[in-house]
Amino acid sequence: MFDQNCASCHEVGSAALSAKAPDRKAINKLTTEAIYASLTTGSMKDRAQNLTDPQKRRLAEFLGGLRKLGAAEAGDASRMPNRCAENPPIADVSASPSWNGWSTDGTNTRFQSEANARIAASDVARLKLKWSFGLPGATHVYGQPTVVGGRVFVAADSGYVYSLNAATGCVYWSYLAEGAVRTAVVVDQVQRAQVKGGEYAAFFGDLKGNVYAVNARTGSKMWMVQVEDHPLTRLTGAPKVYENRLYVPVASADEGSAAEPHYPCCRFRGSVVALDTATGKQIWKTYTIPEKPKVVRRNSIGTELWGPSGSGVWNSPTIDPKRKALYIGTGDAYTSPAAKSSDGLMALDLATGKVLWQVQDLAGDAWLVGCPDDPSKRPENCPKAMGPDHDFGASPILKELPGGKRILVAGQKSGMVWAHDPDNNGAVVWKAPTSSGPAPATGQIVWGGAADDHNVYFGLHSGGIVALQLDNGERRWFTKIDPAPAKLPGQEGSVSAIPGAVFAGGWDGVLRALATDGGRVLWEYNMVQEYKTVNGVAAKGGSMVAAGPTVAGGMVFAGSGYPGLGAGAGLPGNVLLAFGVE
Repeated sequence: MFDQNCASCHEVGSAALSAKAPDRKAINKLTTEAIYASLTTGSMKDRAQNLTDPQKRRLAEFLGGLRKLGAAEAGDASRMPNRCAENPPIADVSASPSWNGWSTDGTNTRFQSEANARIAASDVARLKLKWSFGLPGATHVYGQPTVVGGRVFVAADSGYVYSLNAATGCVYWSYLAEGAVRTAVVVDQVQRAQVKGGEYAAFFGDLKGNVYAVNARTGSKMWMVQVEDHPLTRLTGAPKVYENRLYVPVASADEGSAAEPHYPCCRFRGSVVALDTATGKQIWKTYTIPEKPKVVRRNSIGTELWGPSGSGVWNSPTIDPKRKALYIGTGDAYTSPAAKSSDGLMALDLATGKVLWQVQDLAGDAWLVGCPDDPSKRPENCPKAMGPDHDFGASPILKELPGGKRILVAGQKSGMVWAHDPDNNGAVVWKAPTSSGPAPATGQIVWGGAADDHNVYFGLHSGGIVALQLDNGERRWFTKIDPAPAKLPGQEGSVSAIPGAVFAGGWDGVLRALATDGGRVLWEYNMVQEYKTVNGVAAKGGSMVAAGPTVAGGMVFAGSGYPGLGAGAGLPGNVLLAFGVE
């Protein structure tokens, strides 16, 4: 709708850009509510008269960082009846079981030890719902739950981040970000001169490119910085904290608008940004594509077309203390020729951001939404040589094998799983397909796997969970998942593991646990139902696609709701579910 109704006046690089109109970057700084007001009663009322009210709402939410309209007032924790009676100081968070951020540690194994899980595989069949918390106004609950110090931190597309008591679901506080929050929250102690002994901060990013640090006990803002000003910036991968630095991966939705002739495709480059945890000050920023984009041609209506671009970082970085390195998977290119950094892995120096090595597992993958395979039917903005969109959206997993050899395991959208050698400039150790047929157009492996000491586990878009042996990539088992009556196949959401069991949610809205020794289903729970929530908010479960379940302290937490991008793609929802063993 923006491309067809607004881009000619507001998009920088469009031949018809109005000198009086604010550009896309300026609009991106406005709230969803302010943009909607402009479209309905303000300066854009006449220009938007042909749009229906639902269209205006969707347009305002899109330009407002995907934050839901009307959620600001309804979602405030101060209005909820289940406020926690006490809010004690957060003590040493390492003293209690936790799942802090995207994974249990910096290696991104998404594996919880039995001591911290406090759930044995033999107990999984006795999991029961303990409490549920409704997220007002949300439809995507894609901020994976974080468990730290007896608290749960969760976020959604409403723009709100909540801090809850893990045992009861009572709410300590809420914080409203400027855009929807998709990242998991990571909690760590920061040292500030004015606070003796330091304090704990909760870090997260939004879909406007903003990174936040809020007091983990009170929810008060400590700092906020914008790490990228491209209007389609999307912070999806959870940041990582290591030695007083916050490492932020940066991606974008640039590829989603590029087929529209008024859109100046494409100027975004993926990056990782290192920030000081106490102040938010930028220490370094490394682009995945070192060359700055420039105008390479114009299309038939005069819109500037740029390059090189792409190689976004959708995943949470992997930390390697031994090598003092950070590893990321990179996305596809948006323009051809595809950048050499696309569809591969990169290693960056933790201290300086210097590129230590990079490998490309698929060359020539320049891809945009709305560009068909038939060259004669492609819009002018499309790459001349189209790729299959087989990037790396999942975080690389760092594992040490028996004997001391280390590997970096990464799942690709093609369905191929790669093991690279982090101690030998990323050399390939093995590669293994997860299926015999071609990958679906939407990608076979999308958001993330888990690994124990024997296998690595991935959910597949085609429907099922697969286990590959860590030392050679040999398939150990595959369990086909038949979807619930919702008839929505697909398991590309992130999986999580404990000794003996793997947890996974699907498009069908069912949360399952499978045995790691053969893949049999141990337990399942259909989340697609209405809930009586502890905070009195009307809530319903839906699809579980991007974020995975988290396990800590005898509890399993799952955010439920993910309608996806297209009509009928998935099931919306607005609930956080907490399970315990009975």
